[in-house]
Amino acid sequence: MSMTEIRIHGRGGQGAVVASQILALTAMKEGKYVQSFPEFGVERRGATVEAFVRIADKKINERCKIYHPHYVVVMDPALVNIVDVTEGIRENGWVLINTSKTPKDFSFHTNVATIDAFSIATEKKLGSHGHPIVNTTILGALVKIAPVVNIKTLVEAIRESISSNTEKNVEAALAAYDKVKI
Repeated sequence: MSMTEIRIHGRGGQGAVVASQILALTAMKEGKYVQSFPEFGVERRGATVEAFVRIADKKINERCKIYHPHYVVVMDPALVNIVDVTEGIRENGWVLINTSKTPKDFSFHTNVATIDAFSIATEKKLGSHGHPIVNTTILGALVKIAPVVNIKTLVEAIRESISSNTEKNVEAALAAYDKVKI
């Protein structure tokens, strides 16, 4: 691995920024160099949010948003119809979508994986029933398709980063790791 770039699409309140921070912490714990930063317009619940993560084996000198990601995470499936989530994705890249649909239901020009993170988060009582928080859940699925960090290290990072419902967040990440559809 030289450098892996990940773009996360979500809505305010879903945990996209926290997800990017947990992923960066996971990579740091494994001795990698990282960058993690958000981009958003109006800061309010429900507004679109992008978060970015770079993971590398050597110092990262780039200081700009990610235009050509290896992996794209879509935390809200409605964003697929609002934002071009595949914009700039690299050849053989992956899009991970939070949806109950299967990868075959999408006609993107790249690899697609799906995980019903809403159901897992709701089952684990993460967030409210109407607004489940899916950040740790989606990270479990991402680690399965993006082998840049280890699931055991992700679990450690979740335990360090999440102070509320910690073990439920760990359980959600592990469930998504096992249930992601490729």
